[in-house]
Amino acid sequence: MKTWKLLKQHPDLWNRYFVRERVIKAIRAFFDEEKFHEVETPTVIAQPPAESYVEVFETTLLNRHRNAQKAYLATSPEVALKKLIVAGIGNCYSLTKSFRNTEMQGNLHNPEFTILEWYRVGADYRDIMGDCERLLISIANAVGSGFPKQGRTLIHYQGKAIDISPPWERVTVAQAFRTFAQVDFEEFLDYEKAKQIFVKKGYTLAPDTTWEELYNQIFLNEVEPHLGKNKPTILYEFPGSMAALAKQKESDPRFAERFEFYIAGLELGDAYSELTDWKEQERRFDEEMDTIRKNGKTTYDYDHDFIDALKAGLPTCSGIAVGVDRLVMLFADQTDIGKTLFFPALEEFAIQTAPTSEDQVR
Repeated sequence: MKTWKLLKQHPDLWNRYFVRERVIKAIRAFFDEEKFHEVETPTVIAQPPAESYVEVFETTLLNRHRNAQKAYLATSPEVALKKLIVAGIGNCYSLTKSFRNTEMQGNLHNPEFTILEWYRVGADYRDIMGDCERLLISIANAVGSGFPKQGRTLIHYQGKAIDISPPWERVTVAQAFRTFAQVDFEEFLDYEKAKQIFVKKGYTLAPDTTWEELYNQIFLNEVEPHLGKNKPTILYEFPGSMAALAKQKESDPRFAERFEFYIAGLELGDAYSELTDWKEQERRFDEEMDTIRKNGKTTYDYDHDFIDALKAGLPTCSGIAVGVDRLVMLFADQTDIGKTLFFPALEEFAIQTAPTSEDQVR
């Protein structure tokens, strides 16, 4: 059933959908208080950054004479914000729509999604950890006024109370693999040993399975579901190969100054100390494009203007991308993004899925 029909028949459901506007108002109030500039970034762009883990939407831009030029829907506002930081804007954020193709199935994705990104100049990823803690408290306070289940420092999600008061739990990727998957990450960093560990655990190994695919299988099945159960979890120090735009740790270049934060097993944000070395960034983008071609994804000429911006000098800074739709899920106590969107893609494009009880009352 289309959501508008559902709401017409069941007006008691409006409050769940209105959680979104309370979350968004709280986000803007927080960054106003922090004196950040809000930036409108483009959603139709000439060249995306090179990111092999996403699939882009390619479209065609026509001028008045119908001359065609390739264009793309932005996968995030990241490079636009960084260009403005190079220009001298200072601390800034964007609350906007972004687009990633092939993300139609499952309860946690929608190909068109709302993203929050912010960047703090003169900061590293540990400073952004503190921002996240304070932002979530601010949202809980604001949403709680209109959604009785939420408390000042407690989120009630799927029958469980989660304490979001600082400090949050901080766990390295290596610690998480050891604790939840019984994997020695020092060994796992070696590709041949990682394959042995993978097979021993009972996973199927294909001849062309990459190290990142081995990592993701174990992480998604054995690690991620345990994160953020009682307190939000900050998972940090990711392998350097999984952080294309992040600064490497000086003390151990095998790892990057990157973190993700989780609540109730939901990944909500991805942050890092920003890479400022244009030569290293160009090298990584070239590698990413090789991977994109190898994986048969849409190819394009990546954003060289971003490299030019890095050459001009990106100051030391750190930033994060947060999935606003998942935040809304959390505060609305829902397990399906589609149940908090007025026009979810699965509904708009009539994708055939198995019927659920939500066809009657979502």
